[in-house]
Amino acid sequence: MAKLPKEYQFLDLSDYGRPAGHWIASKLQSTNFTPIHVTTMFVISGLIAIGFMLYEFYITAAFFIILKSVLDAADGELSRLKKTPSYIGRYYDSIADILLNFCFLLSFWHITDSSITYMLFAFFGIQLQGTVYNYYYVILRNSVKGDSTSRIFEDSAPSALKGESQHMVNIFYKIYDILYISFDKIMYYMDKEARDSPPFPKWFMTLISIYGLGFQLLLMALMLILKLQIYVIPFFISYSVLVVVFVGIRKIVLKS
Repeated sequence: MAKLPKEYQFLDLSDYGRPAGHWIASKLQSTNFTPIHVTTMFVISGLIAIGFMLYEFYITAAFFIILKSVLDAADGELSRLKKTPSYIGRYYDSIADILLNFCFLLSFWHITDSSITYMLFAFFGIQLQGTVYNYYYVILRNSVKGDSTSRIFEDSAPSALKGESQHMVNIFYKIYDILYISFDKIMYYMDKEARDSPPFPKWFMTLISIYGLGFQLLLMALMLILKLQIYVIPFFISYSVLVVVFVGIRKIVLKS
């Protein structure tokens, strides 16, 4: 089951790992593997990538970064194939993503002897970029009756789904809220009216998909392969300029 009805599906440049992720999920569908197991696998892949970065095996590190993206797609695919949507899994995925993003940038800071201040700016930028993409994507999914595990406003713990513990949902929600609330609020105040817009056109969604986590990680991997690791931190700082451009397009071209 896709996240969007067929007529609203768009070319998602950050979702290149989906075909391989679906293949992995199809092989695990009849096993005892759960989506949370697959999420844990992408965490391990990300940590292995960091280890290879620190020892300057940059091509191998790039491989594991891309593998992390593939497994990141596979956990959601497995959830849909097994028909086991989960708020715990959704929050665990997001928590793992933000912590790995911080560790990736911390590793780039270490191997390039960059400024820790610039690294923190890059981390803030990369998270805000991802929030822009997720904000508009979740609005689209909710407006056209697509996948609704993610909510537009994560302002309270949701009711546990079948097979979940409400207590655990509450714990994972609280951790998620602490890590993401500042980015979510910034995006909301930048474009409060977005949820009242007609469904966003495919070209707009494809455009902002360059801010999707998969595309961000692809850029990191390519820079490692090309031995441009010194430019990763300054790149993601300057890449944040497009946040204003994308919000401006939504407000001016795609008015409510």
